Amino acid sequence: MKNQGKQIIGIIICLAVIGSTFGISKAFNIVSKISLPVISAEALVNLIIMIAFVIAVENLIILILGFFNKKKHRISTILTITSSIVRYASAIIILCWGLAILGVDVATIFASVGVVALVVGFSAESLIEDVITGIFMLFENQYNVGDIIEIGGFRGTVSDIGIRTTCITDPGGNVKIINNSNMKDILNRSDNDSRAIAEIDIPYETDIEEFEKKIPDILKEIYSRHPDMMKKEPVYLGVAKLGASGVTLKFYADVEEKDIYAAQRILNHDLWVLFRKANVEVPFTQVDIHNK
Repeated sequence: MKNQGKQIIGIIICLAVIGSTFGISKAFNIVSKISLPVISAEALVNLIIMIAFVIAVENLIILILGFFNKKKHRISTILTITSSIVRYASAIIILCWGLAILGVDVATIFASVGVVALVVGFSAESLIEDVITGIFMLFENQYNVGDIIEIGGFRGTVSDIGIRTTCITDPGGNVKIINNSNMKDILNRSDNDSRAIAEIDIPYETDIEEFEKKIPDILKEIYSRHPDMMKKEPVYLGVAKLGASGVTLKFYADVEEKDIYAAQRILNHDLWVLFRKANVEVPFTQVDIHNK
């Protein structure tokens, strides 16, 4: 709603500028005789009207895109990239149209600076690569806005995909901006369900065969407490290792990637509580001293 409000305000301001410019255009015509020798007052009026018009259209398009349903990651991705393209296109239109209004022959300039454009093209190779990569990512659907990805050890949610850069926000609110050409070796953790892993120790004195008979009921109770987070009942994998002070049992629960850490904390908590209710204490480190 805040972004839509900004777009509406922007449109109103641009329309006000256009209206006021039309209102004072007669005044510019009066003083046109004493205008600058290169740029006429009429050209300045037309330039202001054009810039306000283009910005108003840009804000209107972005406002319309904001009304689409962004709950689906794919739609949200297309909308963010489209908004980025609209902004870049507006800047290019204002530049070219503005030069034409001021009397500059844009076509002749573009035709006469072929060599210069080639040099600039090589110097802007990274920029061109970013743009092309962004376009290909849109069609290849490698990741979308809202997906949780991991790249170069940084894990977070894709918050924005532009025509040149991608923004990733980690759970702490830190935003990392990466050029699209550097989005390589990506691990998309939203493609499949994730597993929250929990390991908990029991004493060596425990009759493990008898205790394992109680584990299914424990797991059912845990799932009944958190059906909104866990996709199904947690699974008991068995003995993970024989530790210094106890036997380590391993469990997992299928969850969405965004809930993986919260589910892991819940699983650890509930296992510990329910183990104690089953008269099985989690062992602490013990040291045996042998005196000869």
